[in-house]
Amino acid sequence: MKRAVTPTSVERVMREEDFIVSMTDVKGRITYGNRIFIEFSGYSEDELLGTQHNIIRHPDMPRAVFKLLWDKIQNKEECFAYVKNMSKDGGFYWVFANVTPTFDPTGNITGYLSVRRKPKLSGVQTAGAVYALMLEAEKQAGPANAIDAGTKVLVDILKDKGLSYDELVLAI
Repeated sequence: MKRAVTPTSVERVMREEDFIVSMTDVKGRITYGNRIFIEFSGYSEDELLGTQHNIIRHPDMPRAVFKLLWDKIQNKEECFAYVKNMSKDGGFYWVFANVTPTFDPTGNITGYLSVRRKPKLSGVQTAGAVYALMLEAEKQAGPANAIDAGTKVLVDILKDKGLSYDELVLAI
């Protein structure tokens, strides 16, 4: 169950040696979170387990970014992304995430593994600027067309830079 949290301007910065690790089932419900995930999220392990991973979604994150992420991992691909997360107290923290599907012996997806580390400042600045443009387009388009509008902004930026999404994310 998603809890009503009011975002604040309080930022928590990951330490260089930190790795936030979590696992979910195929529907995105948390099945595991390491102690660093628990620390940064501000939720207890009991509050996290069985809850949708979007419990830590920050409203500054465009819906189109998560659509891209889900499309990639459901297509059995890994996804790298800069993500702004929100803690239980409303504070925020940026991560550089690597999300990969997990498989059973026959190749079926059984869940997803996410490992997040401290992001580069240049990546946060670039992603933050792109996400602000995407979010504005999503708001103007309204809920029914938000993802398409945000995706168009991202596609146009990538086309202008001559980069794929993966090339951009790994370059910043």
